[in-house]
Amino acid sequence: MVKKIIKKSPKTKQIKKAAPPKPNKNIIKLKLDLGTKSENTWCPGCPNFMILEAVKRTLATYIDSKKYKKEDFAITADIGCHGKIFDYLNLSGIYGLHGRAIPTAIGMKLGNPNLKVITFVGDGAIYSEGISHLIHAFKENPDMSLFVHDNQVFSLTTGQSTPTSQTGYVTKSEPLGEFDKPLNPIKIALASNATFIARVNARDTPHMVEIMTKAINHRGFSFVEIMQDCIIFNMDQNFKDKRMYKIPDNKDIKIAEKLASEFNYNSKEEKIPMGVLYHNDQPCLEDRWPQLVDLQKRKVGWINK
Repeated sequence: MVKKIIKKSPKTKQIKKAAPPKPNKNIIKLKLDLGTKSENTWCPGCPNFMILEAVKRTLATYIDSKKYKKEDFAITADIGCHGKIFDYLNLSGIYGLHGRAIPTAIGMKLGNPNLKVITFVGDGAIYSEGISHLIHAFKENPDMSLFVHDNQVFSLTTGQSTPTSQTGYVTKSEPLGEFDKPLNPIKIALASNATFIARVNARDTPHMVEIMTKAINHRGFSFVEIMQDCIIFNMDQNFKDKRMYKIPDNKDIKIAEKLASEFNYNSKEEKIPMGVLYHNDQPCLEDRWPQLVDLQKRKVGWINK
């Protein structure tokens, strides 16, 4: 009879996996408080859901830090799929006309310069009817944040081309295809003396939170372009994620100009830089008016003066 010799394998040290961080219950509660009971009518799977989540996380973190209260924030929006975010955020604000969300926001800042005003717009409204307001906002530099939902299409009105739609895009209103080249809003921002320019991917929620926080912290007009897909219209421009790459925060205007030229909103091959493309510190609109400086010092608006 032959005995089987069983070799025991040497004992290996078991590496304990780090426990996932416990969710901050207060942040979760604050996020819930920032929501509303309005029925959400975005298409299932729309990246707007992720943008809404990023906004809630960002503001909940601010409120949790005790640096700001919910009442310190106000929002404006205009017409479009993006604008429905107004219905889903439990914040004070004003729904504006198509392309007019920026002057509405500036009016709110002039009424109470202590407010942290956030404006939501779409590429259709802001780069067409709203383009003059955008250029002057860069020039005047009010202390507010602008988040542009850019899917390169008018989605709410069933797929017409916008100023950032690609050449050749065929729609019901343009059956021969879009004749024009898309404009480059990043180049427009640089030419208009913008003090904060950033671009993010709507599918990257943590990066959105990071950039939104930097935008709100910036003293001046913060311009954040959120590149997103439309899951119904202009799907030829979707799935750009593999071409996107993140950059460190940039203060060099020459580098910013090169970054702005890397993606022309037309090509399906160009790399797309994401992050803070350019920022610098300049006096903002509220700092140039003694009356508004006084209101900021006393932390009141005109109604309380």
